[in-house]
Amino acid sequence: MLRRLVPITVTVTLGCLVLLTMVGCATQQKPAEGPIKLVWPSPPETPRIQFVRSIVSDKDLADDTTFTQNVINFVAGSKPLPNSVLEPMGLAVSDDGQVLYVADTGPQQVFIFDFAQKKFSKIEGFDHPLGLALDAQQNLYVVDQAKREIEVFDRAGKQLRSFTDKSLVRPTGIAIDRQRGKVYVVDTATKASLEHNVKIFSLDGKLLGHIGLGQGNVPGAFMFPTYIALDGEGNVYVTDTLNNRVQVFDPNGKYVRAVGGNGDAPGNFARPKGVAVDSLGDLYVADSGWSNVQIFNRKGQVLLFFAGRGPMPGLLKNPTAVAIDRDNHIYVGDYINHRVEEYQLVNTVLADTLGGGPMVAAASK
Repeated sequence: MLRRLVPITVTVTLGCLVLLTMVGCATQQKPAEGPIKLVWPSPPETPRIQFVRSIVSDKDLADDTTFTQNVINFVAGSKPLPNSVLEPMGLAVSDDGQVLYVADTGPQQVFIFDFAQKKFSKIEGFDHPLGLALDAQQNLYVVDQAKREIEVFDRAGKQLRSFTDKSLVRPTGIAIDRQRGKVYVVDTATKASLEHNVKIFSLDGKLLGHIGLGQGNVPGAFMFPTYIALDGEGNVYVTDTLNNRVQVFDPNGKYVRAVGGNGDAPGNFARPKGVAVDSLGDLYVADSGWSNVQIFNRKGQVLLFFAGRGPMPGLLKNPTAVAIDRDNHIYVGDYINHRVEEYQLVNTVLADTLGGGPMVAAASK
């Protein structure tokens, strides 16, 4: 159920965690035995999104902490660890869901969390890494905004090549259409520039064209676009951040529709950033203003939001990138909280997200 968010208060007494105020967020009706599970929507409705864990540093590869332990660590004020996430701006997940890539503009590095091997590594040498994407060979494409180029690395972190174009002003997000051999790069540009659009490259770095009418607010135009995602059919979703909407284009770059708009009602945004599509074809949009993630179905109908503003594990402060693996584990860059939050879609099939399904009914209340 979509509602406005209010502050959350957490109290720890006698070893039990009592969540006192979570209106509009997930609630635990009473202290439960075993680990607490943070879910959305609130009981007694069917949970659809469940918080899994926070990924803060390489230590999280060895320790699969529960929500309860995450809260205890938060309340106790755990100190930052070496190899800690500071400013997560870009995310990508391997095809098998076992490797998470995090572009961190704090140390100017890309962190690699290999969950299967419980191995941590990093790629250095960037000036300002942002968007991340993987091709069919699992080569990693990294947008370096300061260099105005895209750098490509193999699975071992060895640089293979880089490419750019003189028309790139301030590249940010990136997505790859493997079937059509296209690399989409969002050009956020500047106030003085008209290049607010999406550049299209071939896999070897040749500029093929662009999507968008440039700076503006009419359909097909952008005002500081940031992130981008593709669905299984090759449709392109671009967060048009200062127009507070997501614009959708078909695989040929033709404008289809806009999702959202400026406002605080369900389905509206305040500076949308990261965008991703799950296995059901539903759209997830991270809202940096409201510090939540909203879910829309294929028709553009709002279904649900999860998270909300706060420092406690499971909540967000100015989220950035979103990435979703094949099993619908959802990763969100939690910028001000200096972590990546992991959630999972649960109890949901395609029929639940289309018109008339339980999720749509919940969102309309």
